[in-house]
Amino acid sequence: MPNPLSIAPMMDRTDRHYRYFMRKITSRTLLYTEMVTSAAIMHGDKEHLLGFSEEEKPLSLQVGGDNPVDLAECARIAEGMGYDEINLNVGCPSSRVQSGNFGACLMVQPQQVADCIAAMINATKIPVTVKHRIGVDDLDSYEDMVNFVKVVSQTGCERFTVHARKAWLQGLSPKENRDVPPLRYDDVHRLKQDFPHLFIEINGGFKNLVQVQQHLQSVDAVMIGRAAYDNPYLFATVDKDFYTESAPFFNRHEVVENMYDYIDKWTEKGLKLNKITRHMLQLFAGKPGSRAWKQHISENSCRFGVGSEVLREALAKVPG
Repeated sequence: MPNPLSIAPMMDRTDRHYRYFMRKITSRTLLYTEMVTSAAIMHGDKEHLLGFSEEEKPLSLQVGGDNPVDLAECARIAEGMGYDEINLNVGCPSSRVQSGNFGACLMVQPQQVADCIAAMINATKIPVTVKHRIGVDDLDSYEDMVNFVKVVSQTGCERFTVHARKAWLQGLSPKENRDVPPLRYDDVHRLKQDFPHLFIEINGGFKNLVQVQQHLQSVDAVMIGRAAYDNPYLFATVDKDFYTESAPFFNRHEVVENMYDYIDKWTEKGLKLNKITRHMLQLFAGKPGSRAWKQHISENSCRFGVGSEVLREALAKVPG
């Protein structure tokens, strides 16, 4: 069964260390990399940009680009490295992305997106998916979105993740584009009704699992973004609640303890501890001791040479 819950690709957040940490909380939720450009994938340090631990799977590589030949090569690379899926970004509104003619600006070029997706599908056996907005600028009617999905789905693409906000390509920052345009969930629900054969996932503004359960009555999947970073333990029960399996359940203290070996492995290689622990600061969000936990880690994890002992000390400050 395709995955009903995922954590959104987020720049400077969903790196390999965040993903490994999240796997100590949920083993089944679909995870995404940060967006990586097709040029970086083909010409950059692949292990640095694309490397991951087997424990992070199921895992999707999100790529940004608009050249079918390049994207086909990226799909082959993703498959060769063991990714479970490759996803094309047609939703990011940043000016840097626009200058490269990819991201949300591609919504006005559905045939170009279709050409890219077709090339990727022909190059690999892993699923090729699309993450897009409901519209951009004045091209934001429901009919515009239907046309986009219709054209792209004719390639054989079956999974569409829809950020239920339009994007303004000028005048709003990427952060404002995540908050200012109103959410239009009904349009995404309607899209599923009109394309029942497609796997439609909804994204935008979700903060709790009650919302997820409600929207799964109307769509196939829900993607959670910032809430997954600001409150990672939100996912502690999803393996049981959404996958109906008796997966191991770890309390917050056990999640930290299960990170010690991983942390020491990486810090012994020379990685600064804060590259990992920055993703863990919100583990105790809303709980007694959270402030002391964050303060101790923030003050001590930036030093070279320190490892899991910093977390052991911080954990001692949090009631068990």
